Amino acid sequence: MPWTPGSSSDVQLRNLADLASRALGQPVVAENRAGPVVAENRAGAGGTLHAVTLAREARPDGYTIGQMHLSVVRRPYLVRAPQWDATTDFTHIIGLTGWLYGVAVKADSPFQTFQEMIAHARAHPGRLSFATSGIATTNHLAMEDIAARERVEFIHVPFRGSSEGVTAVLSGNVDMIADSSTWAPQVEAGGMRLLCVWTAERVARFPDAPTLNELGYDMVVTSPYGISGPARMDPGVVRVLHDTLKAGLMSAENTRVRAQFDMPVNYLDTEQYQDFILRRAAYEREIVTRLGIRMDG
Repeated sequence: MPWTPGSSSDVQLRNLADLASRALGQPVVAENRAGPVVAENRAGAGGTLHAVTLAREARPDGYTIGQMHLSVVRRPYLVRAPQWDATTDFTHIIGLTGWLYGVAVKADSPFQTFQEMIAHARAHPGRLSFATSGIATTNHLAMEDIAARERVEFIHVPFRGSSEGVTAVLSGNVDMIADSSTWAPQVEAGGMRLLCVWTAERVARFPDAPTLNELGYDMVVTSPYGISGPARMDPGVVRVLHDTLKAGLMSAENTRVRAQFDMPVNYLDTEQYQDFILRRAAYEREIVTRLGIRMDG
């Protein structure tokens, strides 16, 4: 798993691993490589450190699988020497869910609304900072897209995971966080204020937070993710893993876990998920080119 412990995807995937372990009658091991299926945290690099293991090191026997998210699809278009191609170097097994993204500030921030924050950024170029879970992540690119549309300049402060970004905002070291809903407990407790959400509709849990669409950006950002393994996996193994993970995803237990973070079901079967990755790779190439973002100069 490519994120820090305690992040929304970490919690959700750990629960899926536990459910899969019960269903398969085999240990799905977290934190180490001793068991048949590995659930190991490899945080950093925008959540892509695990991709080299899947694409170049792991055997295609079904014993090592990992999270496939859009930063993995996108990264080859950000560097001069790509280490993988998401369309050819993986076996895409199942589409699972996505994230509730939003922008949150500390409760004592002077910004009551997203529009007030943008106005301040326009009046003070390059002064406001925002935290994300890494360079060229979906949330980072969305903020760069907003900045380009508004003709404002932010300071981007990347962390290894969203939980670290929340800590930075609460400590006053960063002005705001633009990331998945690890900020939600702090918003509910009154320690942070939510300025907007990036879903298509307002979120019932945070009814006062406007969507990006309502703010005039015509953007919906949920960054759907799934599970993939090394290339050339046996179709029978893929089918077993797909069916097991689907049952876990649809279970009442995983539904409760996802509800903690307002993570929607974005289920795609194996064929659908493979097609999604092909189409999304073309889109990611276009947006990276349009925004002119590179990670190696």
